[in-house]
Amino acid sequence: MILKRYEVYLANLDPTIGSEINKTRPVVIVSDDAMNKSLNTLVVCPLTTKLHPMWRSRIQIVCSNKDAEIAVDQIRTISKKRLTKKIDKLSAQNAALLRQIITEMYGG
Repeated sequence: MILKRYEVYLANLDPTIGSEINKTRPVVIVSDDAMNKSLNTLVVCPLTTKLHPMWRSRIQIVCSNKDAEIAVDQIRTISKKRLTKKIDKLSAQNAALLRQIITEMYGG
């Protein structure tokens, strides 16, 4: 399976601890394609249908024809084995916004 940055897959995020987002849900791959090819893990941001429009750490999108948001504040590394199937891909505009929010939150 070739996994690419900004593709959206279903992933089983259990088990979790505390306030981590859990269950099987969509995740967007944010790690670089070179990393995705060579490592057994991916950096992802989970998606949720519980919307928080005023939170700067969340990006509202439509994924598989449903309103959702990317939870950038829940970014995490997962095993590729957690993925089940590809369901969508971010638009260029949403990918650029995701890069911007990640940079604001975690950049220098």
